[in-house]
Amino acid sequence: MKKKILQLLGMVLFVGLLAGCGSNNEKTVVFSDAGWDSVKFHNAVAGLIAEKAYGLKVETMNGSTPIMEAALVRGDVDVNMELWTDNVATYQADKAAGGIVDLGINFDDNKQGLYVPRYVIEGDPQRGIAPMAPDLHKVSDLARYSKLFVDEENPSKGRIYGAIPGWAVDEVMFKKYKHYGLDKKYVYFRPGSEATLSTAFVTAYEKGLPIVGYNWEPTWISGKLDLVLLEDAPYNQAGFEAGETAAPSVVVMVSANSRFPKRQPEFTEFLKKYHTSSALTAEALAYIADNKATYDQAARWFLQKHDNLLTQWLPPDKAQTMRAALKEQ
Repeated sequence: MKKKILQLLGMVLFVGLLAGCGSNNEKTVVFSDAGWDSVKFHNAVAGLIAEKAYGLKVETMNGSTPIMEAALVRGDVDVNMELWTDNVATYQADKAAGGIVDLGINFDDNKQGLYVPRYVIEGDPQRGIAPMAPDLHKVSDLARYSKLFVDEENPSKGRIYGAIPGWAVDEVMFKKYKHYGLDKKYVYFRPGSEATLSTAFVTAYEKGLPIVGYNWEPTWISGKLDLVLLEDAPYNQAGFEAGETAAPSVVVMVSANSRFPKRQPEFTEFLKKYHTSSALTAEALAYIADNKATYDQAARWFLQKHDNLLTQWLPPDKAQTMRAALKEQ
């Protein structure tokens, strides 16, 4: 009986070790998925190329940002296509310790802050919309336009849509609201979710109504709507944290477990060349929203529309393999 128990324990330990090996399979690439749309899209693009051009098997692992970072360090995850370096507390330490390596910059032109639809400032003759606030260019200018952005629940004040409760940037945006004295003329309205904030912007935009509020790039909103980021004081870290300056652009890296490049050197060379932009990412996310497309469908559409990226990212033979694969149904 004791021998059988030891045998069973041995089997359990063996299975556990296999599970901990993660992506040690030479032909498998495991991508990190922390849950937001843009990383799912970039995973789909890189995954499609992995399968069709390099003959690799693709898997994804889901979890929160801290959990995915730990998985990347352990090697349970091979690649993070969208590692927001400023938002991962352990990023620098993980690199210094040799747990992860940066392969290249996916994009670094992202922005966040207070936005208004362009027609609010410039009008839109095609829609019969006259300029509503032609001199609105800076966050500080909002003090003059509270009557334009009327709060439905408190018409004596304007409404500024804030960030999502619980997000670190919400605290920053509220400090900004206080810093510029906007609390005297505006209500800082916290939407309960990203969906609520997006709905507010889309509803106002479709009706040609004024709205001002927090948003960020890249999202399907920034890809679908013509929004203007209001200017702020030049960025510095202390000022940003106090709500007194513009937000910094975050370097969004393609990063990998430190052992991955040796295991997949050819695919790693592709990942080193993988570079997009906020505009390209937002365009793809808008396509997904408009067409109710899957991420895989969007990846195919994206690579067909931006064929030049295949030339930039891949050796000629791999690029031709991908072009042939994209023609398949």
